[in-house]
Amino acid sequence: MAQLKEQPVILEGTAWHDYGLVDSGNGRKLERYGGYRFIRPEPQAMWAPRLGDWAAHGEFVPGSDEDGGGRWNYDQPVPTDGWPLSWREVNFTAQCTPFRHLGFFPDMAPVWDWMRAQLEGKADAQTLNLFGYTGVGSLALSDCGPVTHVDASKKSVAQARENAELAGMADRPIRWLVDDAAKFTAREVRRERRYDGIILDPPKFGRGPKNETWRIEDSLAPLVSDCRYLLDKDSRFLFLTVYAVRMSSLALGGLLAELFADLPGQIEHGDLAVREEGEGGRLLPTAIFARWKND
Repeated sequence: MAQLKEQPVILEGTAWHDYGLVDSGNGRKLERYGGYRFIRPEPQAMWAPRLGDWAAHGEFVPGSDEDGGGRWNYDQPVPTDGWPLSWREVNFTAQCTPFRHLGFFPDMAPVWDWMRAQLEGKADAQTLNLFGYTGVGSLALSDCGPVTHVDASKKSVAQARENAELAGMADRPIRWLVDDAAKFTAREVRRERRYDGIILDPPKFGRGPKNETWRIEDSLAPLVSDCRYLLDKDSRFLFLTVYAVRMSSLALGGLLAELFADLPGQIEHGDLAVREEGEGGRLLPTAIFARWKND
């Protein structure tokens, strides 16, 4: 029986050559993406900035509505078609998007490392990446075996394919699928498919390719329930991240504890956080997570 660890865990991301959290405070954060610096909103940065100089190439100014929106203001030129970055052996394109992020989620870097560690020693591990976005996680997992990458956005899947070309990984065994994550997973259950690992990074709200509606409060539990049927006692992990919602990581852990009660292993929950660069760098929380791992 999978055991729930009630004490939360912090999964800490740190800077690497092409990314770093330079500073944060007063509801904003300053980050470097390769040779460019950007300021973005960050409500959880409640403290004061450490640095006086926040010179940046651009800043995302949020809209007035709670559902998002906003615009980029630029003080220095930024390539409109993006610029190349890398994480370990994975090359990809960063780009300022209308949704305030830059084509990948840097706080996921320790998650990619953790998942690869769980699959170590497993030949041709089969993994499923739901809401796979621009494919950096799929490319990282493809080092362990075949990956099924699912996202409802044609544009995101096209960018993922381009990132695979850029990384020299176009021949990796990855299925790139434009599909509704919930409907695809339900079909996989009916097909009696199984996976060694599953990663879910769902949005708060979204629409599928056929205008299917996703609301995390209503849709998450049924999806995770279906994911459970795609795993068995020999599977290695499920990793779930949730951003920008009024929800506790303990609630996510409790959901997994209920659905994974018949499997071995343990369930952990907590925060994803990124450490600021430099001496005295603080931890900035970015998302909550829950994960099941088969010890």
